[in-house]
Amino acid sequence: MASALCSPLRLALFYSLCPGASRRVSAEGRRSVCQAPAALLRQIKSSWSNGTRGLFSRGGAAGEQQTLESIAKKIREQQFRKVVVMAGAGISTPSGIPDFRSPGSGLYDNLQQYNLPYAEAIFEIGFFHHKPEPFFALAKELYPGNYRPNLTHYFVRLLHEKAQLLRMYTQNIDGLERLAGIPPEMLVEAHGTFATATCTVCRRNYEGEDLRPDVMRGKIPKCPTCKGVVKPDIVFFGEELPLNFFKYLTDFPLADLLIIMGTSLEVEPFASLAGAVRGSVPRLLINRDLVGPFAWGTCRPQDVVQLGDVVSGVGTLASALGWTQELEALMAAASEKSGSHRSEDK
Repeated sequence: MASALCSPLRLALFYSLCPGASRRVSAEGRRSVCQAPAALLRQIKSSWSNGTRGLFSRGGAAGEQQTLESIAKKIREQQFRKVVVMAGAGISTPSGIPDFRSPGSGLYDNLQQYNLPYAEAIFEIGFFHHKPEPFFALAKELYPGNYRPNLTHYFVRLLHEKAQLLRMYTQNIDGLERLAGIPPEMLVEAHGTFATATCTVCRRNYEGEDLRPDVMRGKIPKCPTCKGVVKPDIVFFGEELPLNFFKYLTDFPLADLLIIMGTSLEVEPFASLAGAVRGSVPRLLINRDLVGPFAWGTCRPQDVVQLGDVVSGVGTLASALGWTQELEALMAAASEKSGSHRSEDK
């Protein structure tokens, strides 16, 4: 398949094949943003398995074999200055955020008191308009401030502070990236955010914090202007992707390193971004399992895989970089600041 498949015209065709952006929720709170026809998905996977070019790939030279140490050396020496990070729920569960589907403890199981017709209904916009209570019960659990960022989030912030982060693309809706101090303009929250909200009737915009008192009391937030339900700007089935998701059209061709961590790479179109960097660009997977093109046996020569616990893997990278002390100091300062804020709130 030609690399030109990523042209705006072809991309528009890709989305026209799945009107309404039908979505599924998977184990990470991840949505299949576009249920593309099976033939197209087979074509995408075939392009990966027959070479190094994915749906969005630009091709390029094969490059030399890389290792975690060689990648760390190039980051340390500032040879990589346009790093793109892709992340999923695997970076958030170490912060204590429950996943969606674990039997007994998953968020879906805990919402069965609402008699959901099926688990994914909680993220369907039609169901939300009819019965918003289940979503706001989930929102109370996930609302920013209930959990704290961990080492993975602060590692990305450190990349930013060293002026080497081009952008972070996250599937997570928990807001831990923002809480870690990564500026909003450096983030693409592919599945939306609790940081802002919109009235479902008059479309008035709100800050996410405006909703907190009602959400924490178990009330449905209402717009004082029109009395419509105010919904956090989380992407539901039947809603469009955030506009800034399409920053990938300029970010990924510029990237000189792609770090992928804590994701199953099962949800489209987010998953296909793993193939969006040029063929000569190293890709570092820090993950519990092999996923996406790494699992299909189609790794590029310069790809590097660090399997196991994600926090430990990022810690290993930080150690190879010589950043451990800086990272620990950053986390300690954030913890102290958070503690002082909690004391002021009492």
